[in-house]
Amino acid sequence: MDNFQTTKGSAMLQVTEYFKVTTGNSENIFYQLLPEDLVRQAVEMGEGVLSSTGSLVIDTGEFTGRSPKDRFIVKDDVTEKTIDWNGFNQPIAHEYFALLLKKMLEYIKGKKLWIRDSCVCANTDFRLNVRVINENPCCNLFAYNMFLRPQKEELKNIKIDWHLIQLPHFFADPETDGVPRKNFVIINFTEKIILIGGTQYTGEIKKSVFSILNFILPKEKNVLSMHCAANVGKQGDTALFFGLSGTGKTTLSATRERKLIGDDEHGWDDYSIFNIEGGCYAKAINLEAAKEPEIYKAVRFGAVVENVSFLKGTNTVDFFCKKITENTRVSYPIDYISNALQPSVGSIPANIFFLTADAFGVLPPISKLSVSQAMYYFISGYTAKVAGTEEGVIEPKPTFSACFGAPFLPLHPVVYAAMLEKKINEYQPCVWLINTGWTGGGYGVGKRMKLEYTRAMVKAALEGKLEKVSYRPHNLFGLMTPTLCPGVPSMVLDLELTWENKECYLDAANQLAGYFIKNFEKYSGLLSSEIISAGPKIN
Repeated sequence: MDNFQTTKGSAMLQVTEYFKVTTGNSENIFYQLLPEDLVRQAVEMGEGVLSSTGSLVIDTGEFTGRSPKDRFIVKDDVTEKTIDWNGFNQPIAHEYFALLLKKMLEYIKGKKLWIRDSCVCANTDFRLNVRVINENPCCNLFAYNMFLRPQKEELKNIKIDWHLIQLPHFFADPETDGVPRKNFVIINFTEKIILIGGTQYTGEIKKSVFSILNFILPKEKNVLSMHCAANVGKQGDTALFFGLSGTGKTTLSATRERKLIGDDEHGWDDYSIFNIEGGCYAKAINLEAAKEPEIYKAVRFGAVVENVSFLKGTNTVDFFCKKITENTRVSYPIDYISNALQPSVGSIPANIFFLTADAFGVLPPISKLSVSQAMYYFISGYTAKVAGTEEGVIEPKPTFSACFGAPFLPLHPVVYAAMLEKKINEYQPCVWLINTGWTGGGYGVGKRMKLEYTRAMVKAALEGKLEKVSYRPHNLFGLMTPTLCPGVPSMVLDLELTWENKECYLDAANQLAGYFIKNFEKYSGLLSSEIISAGPKIN
């Protein structure tokens, strides 16, 4: 690539030509290897070790999570007026993208590379083919796990739509390369190239691809892209589970009674819900066989487990250890879940669940939402961080992530909200707000809601057992909560009754209501008065 050009529109063509000749195995090029080969190479190269169940355990190094402040989108004619430029969607000039791409291609000369042709979107009408280039076999195994895997015959004539180049050991120079730190993620919608450098955290791979689909699907295909899990019952009834990390999205969607469509990323077209990915990326902290049997059994050969420790003197993973990070993860193909739906396409949803882990102990454990309330809580995307999960957090900290996925949304949140509102009005699914957070007091006083109660509430909603019960409104939030639910004590349904000090409950409720109101101010003038008034009121 000595003659690599930096003009706009030329990079995709040249990268395509560059990697076209490297899709056959050689001394330094490993194309489309199977998991057994990738695992063997990763162990031989010292990238990881095998656990007692056969899973590959790796350490992602300095970064054990995504670095949203180091993610950029090339600002050009395609993106200048379409991207919602903000703290997550940061602009970078094409010249810096071209410079870094040239440096990365020079860096890999003579180096070993692992190349994989993958695809995304289980609905073939919207499929995109992505060529992933890694300098580590463990990262290439992650790509195998997380994306859809083309059949051998499909590979013969595959047309690559996007390239993703991930080089954990290539570092940018902040003084010359237009980025603030040595690590970076850069998305170029014109060239259809994603560059990832300086970080081995594998989540950057999957979320950068999700980010491009959050642009392409709504804008070009009229498909709502969603950060949610999905499953389907025996009667063909689909359910969606929106939620931020730690709210229970993966846990509640993986159940023996229903088939799993996917645990994280989906599209909603005119006829179906379809999985964007081909695998699952589950949080592994506190993983127990009794509570999450399907996920626990998926931690076997071929799975990649990140940043965990072993029980002393063994190669048995200690899922309760937070020594490296609380954000321990495991990736595996979706068919590692015994009741996964294949292909991963379901019907229009009958139920939609918004999950929140309210550390203030205020929000009802289950509420049925009106359309306006659904829009309000979807755009709010609320959960709470608690002490120990982030440096400097010593008390509950409200987190609002628009549409339950703000870091991955290139377009303005109201675009996705408008699409969801239209679909709710057209298909009339039941929409629920589920609080998997604290009861009997806020964090540090109360206790986390029992998983068995949350499962019982979700089950009752799915089976229509909450259709004929009476509901009571919350005095500040106006949320309608059922007075009865099979398998759940009545007292649990009204969190105020679980608090010993009712005045403290009211103070906490007012405080949380204030956070919601403050956060929603930025949407004034962009949304209808019905949606804006669907939020809480301060007493």
